[in-house]
Order: sequence, then structure tokens, then C-alpha cells
Amino acid sequence: MTEPVSRPTLPDRLSTDARSPHYVAAVLEHHIGVRLNGKDRSDVEEYCVSEGWIKVPAGKTLDRRGRPLLITLKGQVEAFYR
Repeated sequence: MTEPVSRPTLPDRLSTDARSPHYVAAVLEHHIGVRLNGKDRSDVEEYCVSEGWIKVPAGKTLDRRGRPLLITLKGQVEAFYR
């Protein structure tokens, strides 16, 4: 039998941007799902469970540094391992 893979605890706030102070590489090695108001989202760049918001790209719009322009959506946020 194989042992279950131990996963680190999901943080309250997580970002996929390596320059962010909320970037945690050990957590991002696993598949993470984020649910906003009961709907699964696959385009989340950053989330905060306690404050109830996620940041997602605004279409194909880029900022002046060539990174996606992010918009904030508010609601009930749930993060989970897939």
C-alpha cells in the first residue's frame, strides 16, 4: 500500500507570483482549488480566505510591465487540495 502524501496546511492568503511575500512554493507544488461563492475558479492568481476576496486576470489586458491586470472579486472563499 502506498502512504498518503503529506501536504502542507493551506495558508489564509496565497499568491502565485513568486515576487509576492504571500508566495509559498511548497503549497503550490500540489493542485489547489479555489471556490468563490460556491463556484470553482481555475483562474485565481491570489486569494485571502479571512478577508473574502480573490484576484483574477481581467481578460487579456496587461499592465505596463507586461503582467496580467488583476481585478478583485469579493465573496465567500474556500481553498482546498484537489
